[in-house]
Amino acid sequence: MRHLAISFLKGLNFLVRKVSAFTHFAQFALQWGFHPRPEWFDHYLDQHWQFSAKNNGLWVERGVFSRMVLKPNSTMLEICCGDGFNARHFYSSAASSIIALDFDKDAIPHAKRFNSAPNISYVQQDIRDGLPSGPFDNIVWDAAIEHFTEAEIDMIMGEIVQRLSPGGILSGYTIVEAADGKKGNALHEYEFKSKEDLARFLTPHFAFVRVWETIYPTRHNLYFVASSNSVEIF
Repeated sequence: MRHLAISFLKGLNFLVRKVSAFTHFAQFALQWGFHPRPEWFDHYLDQHWQFSAKNNGLWVERGVFSRMVLKPNSTMLEICCGDGFNARHFYSSAASSIIALDFDKDAIPHAKRFNSAPNISYVQQDIRDGLPSGPFDNIVWDAAIEHFTEAEIDMIMGEIVQRLSPGGILSGYTIVEAADGKKGNALHEYEFKSKEDLARFLTPHFAFVRVWETIYPTRHNLYFVASSNSVEIF
């Protein structure tokens, strides 16, 4: 009887996943198949559709790498948090408190509705107008640094340094510009040419800088960690 029940539930869950994949694909097609496209991405689309459909673990990679350098019970700031998926699913179980910012009027209500946690405060705010006072043990800038101009990146880096506690850590992710120079997203202001190109924005502000890459068939990714102290990454 137990064996039959398990077999039935496996079959039922397989069908549920198929239905969920279809409805999440439909959401993706409506959100991203027409203009204007959003500035942020709903990562439940990755979890329920793209992860299996495209055999692509990039979306997990991003959350894992920043989680690896999260200090235990840290006070954390996530800038340009988008849908809040990483704040909820990767950071909230390690940090004592998280302030998650995004300027987008649709991103923050979505994050509050679908990715809330008792230790996360979602705030609608443009980081070009300043950052919360801090200090913060960790600051994450994931998949958003490319949405700013070179001058804005340098200005925000200065703000980040002022908000980090002694030995605090900045981590994040971005993409490499395509070989033909075409932007991966029309909303991007500056896409980086290489690991070295990204590092040049970090080294004036931090004594310790590490940039590494992963390469997928459709995307060349850059990850970064920066601090005033050495950080053990792997």
